[in-house]
Amino acid sequence: MILTVTPNPALDLTYRVALLEPGETHRAAAPAVRAGGKGLNVARVLAQTGTAAFILTTAGGPPGLRLADDLEASHLPSELVPVAAPTRSSVAVVDESTGETTVINETGGALSAAEWTALHDAVDRLMVPATCVVGSGSLPPDAPDDVYARIVAAAATRGLPSVIDAVGAPLVRAAEAGASVVKPNRRELTETTGHDDPVDGARVLLDAGAGLVLVSLGADGMLAVPRDGAPVHARLGSPLTGNATGAGDAAVAAVANLLAVGVTDPSVLVRRATAWSAAAVLAPLAGELAPGFREFEGRIETG
Repeated sequence: MILTVTPNPALDLTYRVALLEPGETHRAAAPAVRAGGKGLNVARVLAQTGTAAFILTTAGGPPGLRLADDLEASHLPSELVPVAAPTRSSVAVVDESTGETTVINETGGALSAAEWTALHDAVDRLMVPATCVVGSGSLPPDAPDDVYARIVAAAATRGLPSVIDAVGAPLVRAAEAGASVVKPNRRELTETTGHDDPVDGARVLLDAGAGLVLVSLGADGMLAVPRDGAPVHARLGSPLTGNATGAGDAAVAAVANLLAVGVTDPSVLVRRATAWSAAAVLAPLAGELAPGFREFEGRIETG
């Protein structure tokens, strides 16, 4: 079982419009509404691929109740830590004329010290049957920088691999704690390390203690930078057009799926991560892979 930890989930609303025109009024059908947040998307992808996953997240206010209802309706095993702050919303607007998606993410509300303690206590308890631990997503305002580092350390004491998808100080602290894999995108890596070149930025996180840095490059695919050996660049022969909102989460799911069964070869990890990420772009909602996703791996070019 892969444990996904999402401290700052969201109620995802996805609208589709024929043509998105900034500054203009748009009419749209009712949005698709589902429980979201990076770790929840990771768990959805894992469930679709036949891998057992368990969601640990927070929930507060009426939006938190809707989030809980959707998780139950989706038959996704989960535990929700009650918090006072209402669960945030995330709004995605898909421009059907171009396939591009515009996303507006609320920041969410701060957690109390007692709520953080309850979350970490649940992490420790739920790690007992886990085979890999994923910590992903933005953190609520005023969150401690060591949230993900504590998750990595707890996993390490049990001999479990960990995957962290974060940005800034929490990502650096997770690397320092020895995360097996960290997965920023190019923008997040630059924001975190100050380096525009993804290899240089990755080296900063490797020097801090990460085992492998996987960098999402958007249409250019994905780059795996290992502690030892040369970087591996993986990509499709031609870029895809679609909804890239959950592409990074699909990549994290792919990595966790392999680490959970002992696969650590960077070239294997980046190939599957790129394939699942591409399949996610063609799916209508984050947390899904397009049919035939298993075939994508054979289409990936590496170098």
